[in-house]
Amino acid sequence: MRRVLLASSSLVLLPLSAVADPLSDKPVAAETEQAKDAPTQQGPAIIVTAPYRQSEADVLSGTSVVTGEELTRSLRPTIGETLARQPGVSASSFGPSASRPILRGFQGERVRILTDGIGSIDVSNTSADHAVIIDPLLAERIEVLRGPSALLFGSSAMGGVVNVIDSRIPRSVPEKGYRLSSIATYGSAANERSVGGAGDVAVGSHLVLHADGSYSKSDDLKIGGYALTADRRRQALASAALPADPGADPIDFAANAGVKNRLPNTAAKTWTAGAGAAIVTDTGTLGIAYSHYDSLYGVPIRFATQPGQEQEGPRLSVVQNRLDLRAEADTGGGFLQKVRLRAGYAAYRHFELEEDGAVGTAFYNKGLEGRLELVQADRGAWRGASGAQYFARDFNVQGDEAFLPKNKTQQLGLFTLQQLDLGALKAEAGLRYEFTDLSANPVIDDTRFFNGKRSFQALSGSVGASYGVTRDVRIGLNLSHTERAPSAEELFANGAHAGTEAYELGNPDFRLEKSWGLEATLHAHGDGYSFDASAYYNWFSNYISDNQTQQAICEAAAAPSGRTVDLPCFQFTQRDARYYGFEAEGSVRVAQLGGYTVNVDALGDYVRANIVDEGPAPRIPAPRVLGGIEAQSDRITGRLEAEHVFVQNRTAAFETRTAPYTMVNATLSLKPFPTMPGTTLTLSANNLFDVDARRASSYLKDYAPLAGRDLRATLRFSL
Repeated sequence: MRRVLLASSSLVLLPLSAVADPLSDKPVAAETEQAKDAPTQQGPAIIVTAPYRQSEADVLSGTSVVTGEELTRSLRPTIGETLARQPGVSASSFGPSASRPILRGFQGERVRILTDGIGSIDVSNTSADHAVIIDPLLAERIEVLRGPSALLFGSSAMGGVVNVIDSRIPRSVPEKGYRLSSIATYGSAANERSVGGAGDVAVGSHLVLHADGSYSKSDDLKIGGYALTADRRRQALASAALPADPGADPIDFAANAGVKNRLPNTAAKTWTAGAGAAIVTDTGTLGIAYSHYDSLYGVPIRFATQPGQEQEGPRLSVVQNRLDLRAEADTGGGFLQKVRLRAGYAAYRHFELEEDGAVGTAFYNKGLEGRLELVQADRGAWRGASGAQYFARDFNVQGDEAFLPKNKTQQLGLFTLQQLDLGALKAEAGLRYEFTDLSANPVIDDTRFFNGKRSFQALSGSVGASYGVTRDVRIGLNLSHTERAPSAEELFANGAHAGTEAYELGNPDFRLEKSWGLEATLHAHGDGYSFDASAYYNWFSNYISDNQTQQAICEAAAAPSGRTVDLPCFQFTQRDARYYGFEAEGSVRVAQLGGYTVNVDALGDYVRANIVDEGPAPRIPAPRVLGGIEAQSDRITGRLEAEHVFVQNRTAAFETRTAPYTMVNATLSLKPFPTMPGTTLTLSANNLFDVDARRASSYLKDYAPLAGRDLRATLRFSL
């Protein structure tokens, strides 16, 4: 298959740091390193997963891993765009610098973005224009867990988990006493120049020191045509013919309609630096790390097309400082096999800058997350793991567009997963209890915000089983129940939010969001072929969504503070909802030509979402199919693929139709030096025909298309 797939339990307990160096089992780690650089395999992927080893064929929900050559050719400045060609994954596409993954139509609060098993501790869930504070340049692998497999990372992961694994805390002692890796990329669409590197050095037999850093700079993004859709251009041209409003700021509507080829205000510059150290022994590891992230990026302008609309070109200045801890101990058997601890703390801030450079709104966030896991020793067919997870966030927004009060969130979760392996039949069950405490504290002279406290207790669980129909074919079924506490944004929002061009209004009286989910899986792996598919159905009660409503509702909420409502009114509400869909991918070997193996692969995904008594849920990705042909050898891999995204006509009342598009991409990957297999040169041409492509899941789909033709060169080196 062209993807390496992670086998996981129906409820995965451990952070994926354990997957990158699974259970600190050296023979397995070596197997994983070989898989990273080898040509794509056609047999079932056997990867050690936490908390125990399992074949991909045993997986009970849709899960995948991106690493090696696929990660190199997919690499983009954001996690969302890097993963956008994975099955069941789309992206929020809020410009080239702020694109967050969307899993099975879920985004924001229903998808957790992790770094090495712990949250990214940023504010990317608060708004689509806020970047995820993870640098893909330093990623060794990225793992995507969809469906109930993600539940035990938190109830807010009901849609799924994306975990980016790096080497910042060393997991093993370098065999040669040192490890070095570096990557450099150039992309033509945004004149993107980026470089990153990491190194480990052994000090004695057990201490390993680490350092890493990256730098990326890009210009305004090249696009395949006009910035505005045809309908928006017609609106702008019609507005240009109207008499000017003497009381309004002058806007050149005709100029807005004519913006093409480049997307203004999308340039970016980002740099990171980090250092770590770890003590590594035969019975465990203990490591710490510090990292710094600094970025300045612009978000696409939402061009005004009618009188009365606001038009801004904000830039965001982002800084995060972070500390991480990871520890693991082998207890030597008995009842417990291993004890793992993972923790992270980060101080984050970003300033939303006006066109003159002044700070318009400031976001401050301090967060702490910790996770303790106890892995049981195997008892015949029975194995399991249990643990606790703690999360705390102190969040504050200051400035003219402070749509949230100062608020705090604390959450404690207790979880367990137990599994029986009876050969052909495998069964497992998991349970998570979660206590969440949220409080809001507005300034004394501003009464537009709720000032108080809410507490929630949530109980979630899953049961699942799989059966081996034959040695190569396994079917599975999962049933899950999830309860999620509303977020601070959903409870306390009451203000103008320029990022989404909306006046957002929460509801402090919200109840727990609850859902039942059913998922069926099929895995078939044999000599020269592989096929994986998942189908799912989710029933929600008290589903939280934001929908456009009457201006009078927001005006009444804003009245106590004397503010005016100049943006469309969007109110969070709770309704019943239904989500269902499928994802599938397969690969087959069609020829063996000398030293080349020729494979044909394809994937497809589809999601349909309805809010009961309202209609389609907003910003749902359109159905798509992607097919490719790939020739692989030890030193050269060539690939040609086409992705077709269908029309999205099922839209919420305030949305517009999204047109279909087809993108064609080509990649050539070379290992030029036989004695240096860690050196690869990847050349790719993306969106070869420079099509105008827009994602239905994007807030800015009518104003900011995806990148046009992009020629990329990536050099990766390791020793």
